[in-house]
Amino acid sequence: MTGKIIYNKIYIKIYNIIYIKSLLVGILILMQLPLYSQADKKYIRKGNREYSKNNYSDSEILYRKAGDENNHSYDASFNIGDALYKQEKYEDAVKQFADNTGKTDDLQKKSDAWYNLGNSLLNSKKLEESINAYKNALKLNPENLEAKYNLGYAQDLLKKQQQQQQQDKQNKDQQKQQDKKDQQQGQQPENKEDTQQQQQQQQPQDGTLSKEDAERLLNALANDEREVQEKVKREKASKARTRVLKNW
Repeated sequence: MTGKIIYNKIYIKIYNIIYIKSLLVGILILMQLPLYSQADKKYIRKGNREYSKNNYSDSEILYRKAGDENNHSYDASFNIGDALYKQEKYEDAVKQFADNTGKTDDLQKKSDAWYNLGNSLLNSKKLEESINAYKNALKLNPENLEAKYNLGYAQDLLKKQQQQQQQDKQNKDQQKQQDKKDQQQGQQPENKEDTQQQQQQQQPQDGTLSKEDAERLLNALANDEREVQEKVKREKASKARTRVLKNW
């Protein structure tokens, strides 16, 4: 009887020791969690300061360190994409923001990731993909006016691109038909130099331009001016409409 009691006492002591050790390990783990959280936030804050100084390469390094401290940090991952975008590493930014879209269930953050993905795709000249990204951003946040604006801008660029491609195809087909017709008539297609020489010979020898030549020259100058103005407008619009949101 006495031996049995001693056995029970020993068993209880062992159980208590195991329980206390497990409790201590759990407490230590819980104590370390805030330290990890504080470490990644510290790097994010440092990265934000460098980002605000336009030191985008340095900010990227700090954001990546934050991600190393906490690989579940959405903010660190999102801001890496921002830093890549500002360095004009658009292909890398596309991969980063595409990954971010699946890293959170927060609808606002997910919408922001799709929006920034659209901006990165737009600057990578991937118009159709950027349009789809903006549409996804708007599904999650219909009030995102910048996404609406950029969606319309990307759709307009795509339409002009398709029209230009169609026009180029028509011009190419017409040139082929003309070349074929010339060959059938036993003539060689005129080259550019021959055409220019003929035009020069047809011009008045006194140095004055004919009415037709003057009109053609004025039309050409007007077209060149319009193209320059359109180019300036597109560049300004692109810079104004592709502002990256910073999830700080």
